[in-house]
Amino acid sequence: MDVMDFGCGTGLVALALQPLVRSVTGIDSSQGMLDVLAAKIARGGLGNVRTLFCDLAQGDVLTGCYDLVVSAMTLHHVREIEPLFAQFARVTAPGGRLCIADLDPDDGQFHDDDTGVFHCGFDRAALRDAFVAAGFEDVRATDAAEVIKPGRDGAMRRFTVFLMTGRKPAVG
Repeated sequence: MDVMDFGCGTGLVALALQPLVRSVTGIDSSQGMLDVLAAKIARGGLGNVRTLFCDLAQGDVLTGCYDLVVSAMTLHHVREIEPLFAQFARVTAPGGRLCIADLDPDDGQFHDDDTGVFHCGFDRAALRDAFVAAGFEDVRATDAAEVIKPGRDGAMRRFTVFLMTGRKPAVG
């Protein structure tokens, strides 16, 4: 399987998937993060992982064809998700899957600084609608994780993370 990790950062998800798949393309709009991932790839001699700079805010577009598109804790940093989902649908192979992990609504408490944060979590029903509007079917959501950390006000808070998946219809 060929995998895209959108918003890969330093590659935590990409490198976890790497031994299980044919290839992983880590995509991010931060060259610094991609440089860290590239160093990990070089140190590990990983021939099936590559990095790709892509800044959608500057007009870049996603390219390639992937059996699996994943994104972990990145979606809330994307201003407009509908155009992104259209791009995800375009690069997902027929029968392929889109898997998004992100925050449930958090009242703006998760990040200390809102710079680059455009969504304070997501309503699962609304995000499901975005999956369906982009052409994905069999959309499902499940609780994925909890993060316990101080909120913006300093009080310890529990933030929940969901995993939503959808499948692009197979051709024919």
